[in-house]
Amino acid sequence: MQKKWFVIVNPTSGNCTARKLWPKIEHELQVQLVHFETVFTEHKNHAFKLVQQAIDKGFLNIISVGGDGSLHNIINGIFNYNSAYKHIKLGVIPIGTGNDWVKTYNIPIDYKKAIEIIKAEHSIYQDIGKISLENSQQNYYFNNVAGIGFDGYVVHKVHKYKNLGFLAYLSGAVLGLLNYKRPDLKITFNNTTLKGKCLLLFIGIGKYSGGGMQLTENVDTKDGLFDISYVKKLSLFTLLKNISKIFSGKVTALPIVNTYKTSTLKVTLKTNKNVYLQADGELLKTDSFTVTTLPKALQFIVPKTK
Repeated sequence: MQKKWFVIVNPTSGNCTARKLWPKIEHELQVQLVHFETVFTEHKNHAFKLVQQAIDKGFLNIISVGGDGSLHNIINGIFNYNSAYKHIKLGVIPIGTGNDWVKTYNIPIDYKKAIEIIKAEHSIYQDIGKISLENSQQNYYFNNVAGIGFDGYVVHKVHKYKNLGFLAYLSGAVLGLLNYKRPDLKITFNNTTLKGKCLLLFIGIGKYSGGGMQLTENVDTKDGLFDISYVKKLSLFTLLKNISKIFSGKVTALPIVNTYKTSTLKVTLKTNKNVYLQADGELLKTDSFTVTTLPKALQFIVPKTK
């Protein structure tokens, strides 16, 4: 008996590219996977509920057709529901603008090739990050990156223009740096405490963010550890001078960037005013928080490496 897949489509992904391509994607799914059920998201966080409904129906094989935000909502739906995540297998047909998570695994944006990878069903168990806000009972999860400070501020500034991909993020960073006021943070992990005004705290599982930027080093999505980049301050001149290093991954070698590895850390804010927290490019409520890794918590379908 062939597996049955539950396909969640965000029709607005990639400037509505998903809606335009869907007839062709659907045909390819019929040819390669045969048995599947499809639903379309109707509002921003709809995938959160749709994946829970799928689990209730007995589906354990899920496909996300959309971008990083669509995948983020599906994962949060899974982990805020029940322990079924241990048995779920998740594939991605990337139709977003940034498509950052898939870059780590070299999943192609060609939908036919992406479906071929899903059909082959080679999978890995990847770490998931869990964010627990101090004054909220809801937990948030991320599969790629999270950040607080300037990173979250840029996401806030360019959210309406994120269809432009890395250009929106990069232009937002350049324009925003002049007016940004660094928040006062206390960050504790392992036997380390970082205190004072901080430009950026970046928490990585995957390699890429902001449409292809590489802001962390030594990334391993299965080692049970976050890759942390911490920057106290940065001048506009330094940013412009090192743009190429931001995309090559060499930026972490600069003296202004401190890198660490940890499985858990706590961030305490002196004030919530004008402080922004993001996970996978989605803005969250701003509060003091603890973030922990869930080692090898979710099974993703990825290309088989040679």
